[in-house]
Amino acid sequence: MSSYLKVSGSKVVDGDGREVVLRGAGLGGWMNMENFISGYPGCEFQIRTALAEVVGPIKSEFFFDKFLEYFFQEEDAKFFKSLGLNCIRLPFNYRHFEDDMNPRILKEEGFKHLDRVIDLCAQHGIYTILDLHAAAGGQNTDWHCDAGTHIANFWLHRDFQDRTIWLWNELAKHYANNKWIAGYNPLNEPTDPTHTAVIKFYDQVHNAIRSVDTEHIIFFDGNTFASDFSHFGDVHKKWQNTAYSIHDYSIYGFPASPEDYVSSDDQRRRMKKGYEKKREWMDQHGLCVWNGEWGPVYARKQYDGLATDTINERRYKVLKDQLAIYNQDRLSWSIWLYKDIGFQGMVYVSQETSYMVLLKDFLAKKHRLAVDAWGADTAQVQHIYQPLIDHITKEISHENQNLYPFPVWKLSDRVGRLSRSILVTEYLVKEWAEHFRGKSETELDEIAKSFKFENCLRRDGLNKILTDNAQTWTSS
Repeated sequence: MSSYLKVSGSKVVDGDGREVVLRGAGLGGWMNMENFISGYPGCEFQIRTALAEVVGPIKSEFFFDKFLEYFFQEEDAKFFKSLGLNCIRLPFNYRHFEDDMNPRILKEEGFKHLDRVIDLCAQHGIYTILDLHAAAGGQNTDWHCDAGTHIANFWLHRDFQDRTIWLWNELAKHYANNKWIAGYNPLNEPTDPTHTAVIKFYDQVHNAIRSVDTEHIIFFDGNTFASDFSHFGDVHKKWQNTAYSIHDYSIYGFPASPEDYVSSDDQRRRMKKGYEKKREWMDQHGLCVWNGEWGPVYARKQYDGLATDTINERRYKVLKDQLAIYNQDRLSWSIWLYKDIGFQGMVYVSQETSYMVLLKDFLAKKHRLAVDAWGADTAQVQHIYQPLIDHITKEISHENQNLYPFPVWKLSDRVGRLSRSILVTEYLVKEWAEHFRGKSETELDEIAKSFKFENCLRRDGLNKILTDNAQTWTSS
């Protein structure tokens, strides 16, 4: 390959001006670990601290380094490419490159695994998109920005923004000449309550990147979890070679779905309406759209029993109908996600592995307590939290109940985030780490190996749909 990808109008094109539709997945849970993906409670910084306390900092660092090594290797790249997919979004945590106690001092070791996977993907003809999933201070109100709070302090303290601009300047300098990188995704799912600070930040980070790298595409997420461009106005006229990212999750793909998905005309209409609303600003201005995240979650036999297959067939219908919409627009997309412990991944860790055996009872407890926010099934604990929801609803006037980021977070969602996903998980972090007490490096290595491709199962229904879709598009 001899050219960078570029944005031309509403399309991504190669050096010869030929359209390139990027279709792939996000490598979530890797350089930005997430609780529902790999089974720990709370946030990544909490479990890293807890494990270091239990096994010591040397063994802890060894385990996490091996985890990063095994999570994506050549076998993964080969399999991914075999499905007809051509792009992987690489979410990463700022903590790999900068320490809160030593701001603006670049940690060169942070490039170790990111470089390795970028190069590995390139060898197999796979583009990558670099996604800052967790920024200093927390750019959104959720667990995956690794801030441990429901307040997005990134928007309240200028220094967090300045540090992130500094980091992107360093990253752009490091990767400026790598043509297999499709582009940079500077900030995952911002939730700026003013809706204007995010635009000012994008302007600054755009200029910082362009000062050292004029070639790579910049993918800007919409505000409010990549859904809202209503305040962007004409700002795009100042930015070169940019695309705009929506995250198009459908409620029909989750346990909280208001009804079973049967692919009715009305359900497909509502699905399409939500998608079109997210990309409305881009369409008005003829801009390039990238769907950086989407996709259902799946039932698991150990929790959902005999209903598992029926539930998952409905989820596959959601998947197919979303793809049908995207194909009409020749939309580039990145499904969430490639690998996990069995909830959403294209491949997932076998129940027979050391990691899953070690944590089997703990994972069942986590599921019962519904402490992971993503796709939580609250059936076993709702009776505990409902009185609190009822109490707030009764005592707080209706006009004051919808706090930002409403409507993405309703009142009940906020209660769940603060009480289950933050408060209760704080008491589970040490319990997770205690499972590793007394483990030797050999044993820790074996546990980390659970995430190797050879120790994973494939979600064949999902992968077949993705492959069939890729083949259909290629032959059309």
